[in-house]
Amino acid sequence: MRVKHLLHILQRVTLYLLLTAATVAMSFPLFWMISSSFKTIQETNSPGIVWIPRQPTLDAYISIFQNVNFLRAYFNSVFVVTLAMAGTLISIAAVAYAFSRLNWPGRNLVFFLMLSTMMIPPQALIVPQYVFFNRLGWVGTFNPIVIPGYFAGGAAMIFLLRQAMAQIPKELDEAAFIDGANHIQIWWEVILPLSKAPLATIATFLFVGQWNNLLTPLMYLQTVDLYTLPIFTATLYNINQTVQPWPTIMTAAVLTTVPLIVLFFFAQRYILDSVVISGLKG
Repeated sequence: MRVKHLLHILQRVTLYLLLTAATVAMSFPLFWMISSSFKTIQETNSPGIVWIPRQPTLDAYISIFQNVNFLRAYFNSVFVVTLAMAGTLISIAAVAYAFSRLNWPGRNLVFFLMLSTMMIPPQALIVPQYVFFNRLGWVGTFNPIVIPGYFAGGAAMIFLLRQAMAQIPKELDEAAFIDGANHIQIWWEVILPLSKAPLATIATFLFVGQWNNLLTPLMYLQTVDLYTLPIFTATLYNINQTVQPWPTIMTAAVLTTVPLIVLFFFAQRYILDSVVISGLKG
């Protein structure tokens, strides 16, 4: 028994050491980004590696907040992400309700076809989508980024929410029907409040995806006034310059990452709960 106990302790210690090493390795880019944002431009472009700034400075933060284009890009990102998330969440919730709570002819076939769209590579849709949005006159506006979300884009998100809603007892629907409620009222007042965890998880995924999205805004937002944060941060790197403004670039990256860290800190409990509710655990 003592040998087994020692082996168990050794396994636990080894596991924690491996997890600690993995955490340090995965956190290193974040550490380097934050550290570089407080360095001088000479330290970031020096031949040797400067792990910690010798004379920490806030010059990069002061200059970035004085940059009108950065403030406009931050507002554009918040504006686009808010509208896209609102429309996507509402449409996904409506579609998931139809797949999980309603019986209608061809439901399983349509659900299968929807899941089949997950096998289409996103790269294969870039050119047709651009041609379509160009003919609508949407190039150079936020519409190609915001409007598609209102048509329940994202089969994986629909599947996740559909699985969660399917776990809710159907007796609640029947009781609501007896009280005179219709499907819209049941969806809004019964099903959605009981699906807070998966909805929060989907909102987190959508926020991260939209907030970090570079390709789609780069294709359609063709003026500086419309640039979002990923585009603005990318434009700070000038290939024609010998000395790159790395402190400013890293500062913009830090300020872009902060909302994601805060969001995950508050949403991690809902993410774990949604895994259990949707039946994907165990």
